[in-house]
Amino acid sequence: MTTDLWMLVWSSLLCVLMPFVYVGGLSQIAGGFLWGFGNRDQPLELPPWAARAKRGHANMVENLAPFAALVLVAHVAGKANETTALGAEIFLWGRIAHFLVYTLGIPYLRTAVFGLASVGEVMILMQLFK
Repeated sequence: MTTDLWMLVWSSLLCVLMPFVYVGGLSQIAGGFLWGFGNRDQPLELPPWAARAKRGHANMVENLAPFAALVLVAHVAGKANETTALGAEIFLWGRIAHFLVYTLGIPYLRTAVFGLASVGEVMILMQLFK
């Protein structure tokens, strides 16, 4: 399997594991675990760090589909190469950094690492036009 596809697998796994971080925030709220196991009819206010982690996960969900499309099209079109592999690696590490920085609440660095991950996607996209 190519590096690009492995980065897609690891990015997908990252996306699946992210909720475990902010679910930990439920333990800091009275009745949080009961709410988590219930129907969640009423909103529950998470601690700020957990709410940021939840938004970071939502951001990853939004960005995973375009990344997957780029990686898969590059693979099927025979355009996967060292540049697409590097772009996929940059995406994964950028997304890990984004989630951590977002959860910690560091605003300007969050934007920078988001941009870094986006550069990885653009690297893959550019190879499709060669």
